[in-house]
Amino acid sequence: MSGPLKACIRLVVPAGKAAPSPKIGQALGSLGVNMMQFCKKFNAQTSDFAPGIPLRVKLSAFKDGTFSLTTRAPVTSWYIKEAAGVEKGANRPGHEIVGAIHVKQIYEIAKIKLQENDRPNVTLESMCRTITA
Repeated sequence: MSGPLKACIRLVVPAGKAAPSPKIGQALGSLGVNMMQFCKKFNAQTSDFAPGIPLRVKLSAFKDGTFSLTTRAPVTSWYIKEAAGVEKGANRPGHEIVGAIHVKQIYEIAKIKLQENDRPNVTLESMCRTITA
């Protein structure tokens, strides 16, 4: 983390499977970030996760070509689809039902989401209500 900040971007990359691809290349190329360095650093940081989980990444690129990255948990919809055991959501939300999850599963998802520390004043109950909404 040196020099002034050039840009800050957000990506969704599968855990442990970052590879030079057009999707990553288009995002990093214009910032002057070395794609291979990003892939190696990301894969090293996400080695604790199960391969293929779509993790959110916040990448801060600096003017001197260096970068820092922060990984976050997957989006809530991914957890819901995993809990329901479905591949994708409904084509017409509100009109068709593709799966069901138990309240205990919503509670577990809410506990995971509260660990992200970007919502310090949110209670577990309100997080559960947000997930079900």
